[in-house]
Amino acid sequence: MKRLYLPLILFLIMVLEGVALELLPGSLLTNDLLIVPHWVFIFLVYIAIFYDKDRTYFSVMYALIFGLVIDIVYTEVLGVYMFSYALLIYVVHGLKKLLHGNIFVTILLGIVGLALADVAIYLIYMVVGITDVAWKEYLSIRLLPTVLSNLVFLLALYPIVVKKLTAWGREQLARSNPI
Repeated sequence: MKRLYLPLILFLIMVLEGVALELLPGSLLTNDLLIVPHWVFIFLVYIAIFYDKDRTYFSVMYALIFGLVIDIVYTEVLGVYMFSYALLIYVVHGLKKLLHGNIFVTILLGIVGLALADVAIYLIYMVVGITDVAWKEYLSIRLLPTVLSNLVFLLALYPIVVKKLTAWGREQLARSNPI
């Protein structure tokens, strides 16, 4: 049953992403800022840092699956979120091996990974021809508000999920080692 916890949590977060802007105060939405919740990506960063071990890649697998589901449900082009999320979670997983998993590393990897994922999505959409927003406008109208709003989610989630993910990761390791 514990194997289903992570996919169920990711699914719930993905559904909440769809209504996230409705939960924000109206004063934030009336100006020209475009805030995109990347809550699934944030939770995948937590999985990569605190659940996965050096030789397990559950976070990358979940990034592929839930990136594709996000593409199917919320976007027009298939594979954009799947590719961006999987690639950057793989990078976060690799950097996690070099850094100790604490709140500062989580914030650093979360912000950098999120910014790079959003830029990758923007660049793919620009190449495909879906968007034609200038780079300067993109930075001020979308990227900065998106990173700041998702940083709030990252910080709010930290005390809730870190101990659970670490414990579940240890249990996963214990199940895979017959020693």
